Amino acid sequence: MPARRDLVINTGPVLALVAAGHLDCLRELFARVVVPHEVVQEIEVGGRTQFARDEFHAASWLDQRTTSTPLAPLLQSTLDPGEASVIAVAMAEHIITVAIDETAGRRIGRLHGLVVTGSLGILIQAKQQGHPITLRSAITRMREHGVWLSEALKRECLRIAGE
Repeated sequence: MPARRDLVINTGPVLALVAAGHLDCLRELFARVVVPHEVVQEIEVGGRTQFARDEFHAASWLDQRTTSTPLAPLLQSTLDPGEASVIAVAMAEHIITVAIDETAGRRIGRLHGLVVTGSLGILIQAKQQGHPITLRSAITRMREHGVWLSEALKRECLRIAGE
């Protein structure tokens, strides 16, 4: 098994992993999972349904930051606060892996030299490391909770996962 790295995670992957029923796989895959303050705030707001708030708070192993992240003007003007803070924390703390699902955030993360994964990449990695995950079922649960996935992405991830 490869050495476990640290991860900085954005709101989208947290919500998607909760929807899939597999937030806990982060604890097994990564040495430390950092949640910037801006992401914590986005999850706290939680929309009308407060979806994922309880699961998020129950995950005491998450490194939830309590202070705002200083953001470079480029990040601040290009991305939403959650994505910008994920990249800023990763850069400041020399954490090379980030979890971002949104296209713009993924692109900017790569431009900053970061290794970018997302909710489906995390689930595939967990499955490949022996976690009892059926990607098809996880995707169904994600869609039932309003997580949007393109058909092409779904097909490719199922192919990679051998489903």
